[in-house]
Amino acid sequence: MKRSKRFEKLEQMPINKDGFSYEWEEVGLITMESRFDPKPSIKVENGVIVEMDGIKREDFDSLDKFIADYGIKVENAEKAMAMDSLEIARMLVDINVPREEITEICMSCTAAKLAEIVSHLNVVEMMMAQMKMRARKTPANQAHATNLDDNPVLIAADAAEEGARGFAEVETTCALARYAPFNAIALMIGGQAGRAGVLNQCSMEEATELELGMRGFTSYAETLSVYGTEQVLIDGGDTAYSKAFLASAYASRGIKIRYTSGTGSEVLMGDAEGKSALYLEIRCLMLTKACGVQGIQNGSINAIPLMAALPNGFRAITAENLIASMLNIEVAAGNDTAFTHSDFRRGAKLVMTMMPGTDYISSGYGGIPNLDNVFAGSNEDCDDYDDYYTLQRDMQVDGGIIPIKEETAIEVRNKAARAMQAVFECLGLPEITDEEVEAATYAYCYKDMPARNKVEDMKAATEMMEKGTTVIDIIKILHEAGFEDVAENLMNQMKQRVIGDYLHTSAVFDENYNVISAVNDRNDYMGPGTGYRISEDRWNVLKEKFSALKPQEI
Repeated sequence: MKRSKRFEKLEQMPINKDGFSYEWEEVGLITMESRFDPKPSIKVENGVIVEMDGIKREDFDSLDKFIADYGIKVENAEKAMAMDSLEIARMLVDINVPREEITEICMSCTAAKLAEIVSHLNVVEMMMAQMKMRARKTPANQAHATNLDDNPVLIAADAAEEGARGFAEVETTCALARYAPFNAIALMIGGQAGRAGVLNQCSMEEATELELGMRGFTSYAETLSVYGTEQVLIDGGDTAYSKAFLASAYASRGIKIRYTSGTGSEVLMGDAEGKSALYLEIRCLMLTKACGVQGIQNGSINAIPLMAALPNGFRAITAENLIASMLNIEVAAGNDTAFTHSDFRRGAKLVMTMMPGTDYISSGYGGIPNLDNVFAGSNEDCDDYDDYYTLQRDMQVDGGIIPIKEETAIEVRNKAARAMQAVFECLGLPEITDEEVEAATYAYCYKDMPARNKVEDMKAATEMMEKGTTVIDIIKILHEAGFEDVAENLMNQMKQRVIGDYLHTSAVFDENYNVISAVNDRNDYMGPGTGYRISEDRWNVLKEKFSALKPQEI
């Protein structure tokens, strides 16, 4: 056949480098609304759920039992389940129905019922509902700071710039696990050098992550993975009860946590039990609620390439984020994994959380280039800042970050690098040279940094932990080395762990360490003129475009 030149050109477009798949319902390779998903049902006897979604209590697996006993408000369950799902769906987009009324209903529903409710909504309706249903009124954003060399000086500088740009949280991980203490300290110091109030996390295996938190090197934890089938949860090394115990361990030390899940993970791990990705994700969300955990990192996360390959994938992910809000928990809404070659497509994915606003628009905006992102890349990275700011400006929407001048970025990056230099020197760790400080101040990626001796670094990190070093030691060093403001910021963060207010649902800090949460910043959206509205001062910051012309001066 003679080829159409337009079709030949289309075949070469970035979108056609992406992978796509048809559905296979029998094995759970379907986003939502599978014919193998259970039908909603509930039966309560003497205050105990004895049947749920067609399964009798004697046939419950451990997840069913945990959710039935701790994840559903039993006293109102039969009444809520008897309501028409379409009616509840319409309540979600009805500006006259307060979110509290809807959360009370939804927290009394089963997983199958919640799946049925959102099946009535298209993506625009889901976005409308999300604007009303997120827990905290004010949206925020979270950033990644990693690099392929695990260079702690560069991590500190990158975190400082992210803090200055307004990210409420910064997250790192390691290419080499033994670097974890250095990377955590770098993120902690860097974030506070950029802006007071930045929360930080080092994503590692759970024992290491908990120890870093107890030492004061991190202020929240996020990568506590839960799954929607019993076998996959067990394969991940856990039960519902062990996850609840771990959550309690963090809370007892004043460390904010959220679980991590995401549509599609069960089928990727080979045991979806023939159920749709969304139905299984709802079980994860209900498990999170049942464990008493304040929030969830979801939005498909690492499974996004699979979900994006299937029909209805973006809609299912939007539904997943919405249902988490319907259960009154904090939503860190994904956008943290690269999944497409198409800029058109990744922009569309972002819009679904950015426009309505979620508690965190991204659970990991890449504040570094994707080549340095050890989390497998992000939907947005540091090359996209100006695009992102322009979208905020174009649509008068708050995406959780602010534009900054080049000199501001240089200043905070240098400050963070010098602070790290002082800490390493006083702790007797491998030297951070003036050359490294200078390089980190102006670097784009790891290639711009002088090489460090990784063997010596990892040995020193281990020895530092064996000596029992804590954040208090680092605060003292920073104060004595002339970084009094960074030391004060860290001390204020430690005070907040004792107070415990930032363990409330969807809590962040402002630059004065005031807690902003679903308790004192409750989302009260009920149509035009209500809910979050960009203040004049905030809008003056968001609409700044340093390259824009000033016609009066022409």
